[in-house]
Amino acid sequence: MAKTKMPKNKTADADVLPPEVRPGQSIELLKALHILTREGKLNQDSRRKLKQVYHLFQFIDKLLQELPTSEQGPTLADHGAGKSYLGFIIYDLFFKALGRGTIYGIETRAELVESSRALAEHLGFERMQFLNLTVAQSAQSEVLPERIDVVTALHACDTATDDAIAFGLQKKARFMVLVPCCQAELAAHLRQNKALNLNRTALAELWRHPLHTREMGSQLTNVLRCLYLEAQGYQVTVTELVGWEHSMKNELILARHTGQKKRVAAERLLALLHEFGLGELAASRFPALPAGLLAGSSDSPEVATGSVASSVIP
Repeated sequence: MAKTKMPKNKTADADVLPPEVRPGQSIELLKALHILTREGKLNQDSRRKLKQVYHLFQFIDKLLQELPTSEQGPTLADHGAGKSYLGFIIYDLFFKALGRGTIYGIETRAELVESSRALAEHLGFERMQFLNLTVAQSAQSEVLPERIDVVTALHACDTATDDAIAFGLQKKARFMVLVPCCQAELAAHLRQNKALNLNRTALAELWRHPLHTREMGSQLTNVLRCLYLEAQGYQVTVTELVGWEHSMKNELILARHTGQKKRVAAERLLALLHEFGLGELAASRFPALPAGLLAGSSDSPEVATGSVASSVIP
């Protein structure tokens, strides 16, 4: 007997699908993303992937609910979108029922952009747009609105997370949701200056061994990102995405715009750079810091002497 063809965009039925799949989720979407098999099953790898995306969606869903109501609806830019797992699931579970709002998937690989466009058209996800651009190019693109409500970057490799932050600052994002990945740039600088720093400070023992260099570079990178966001008027929360047994690329940075720029955060950022022998990166990596602080900084770690009482930048 011939199998009955599945109706287009059929949604999840709790009686036939794995319990991990959310009610109302498009079965056709999950199969197209190869999260579900043709038989509607989950393998171990796709179960892990779905858990990560759903867990991240829980955070994003709350932020979207907080946005003020507008005629055009919320806007979300997903950087380093890849196959757009995150964007498609957010659209399916939130934007589709809302009936307004737009998701922009930004990706440099043309073949992934084309496949995402084709899938969105097939599913009738009319308010999803996919742009074959770098993050820097997308900041100048006329396709995107002047302001973006939510910026996401899931496993954006190395400096791609910093590019997403720069984009969010330029677009005056209300929220940024970042899961960094493979932070190698600062580790390379620490490695390059290791001998000099060992002579200068005992702290260099923290990254003397190659494994510690990589770990310290990753940790320092994300600490600096959080301080930068606070200096630019964001309240920052750092938490786990999922349990460590599912992924080591697990740090979730949530940034909420408050408009209160903390001067002490900028001062501590510069102090850390100089303490780690990275002062030359200040202007290039963190250009939006107050010009007076950048101009007055030196290679001395005594940059941060401000108190919490004077922590808001005028």
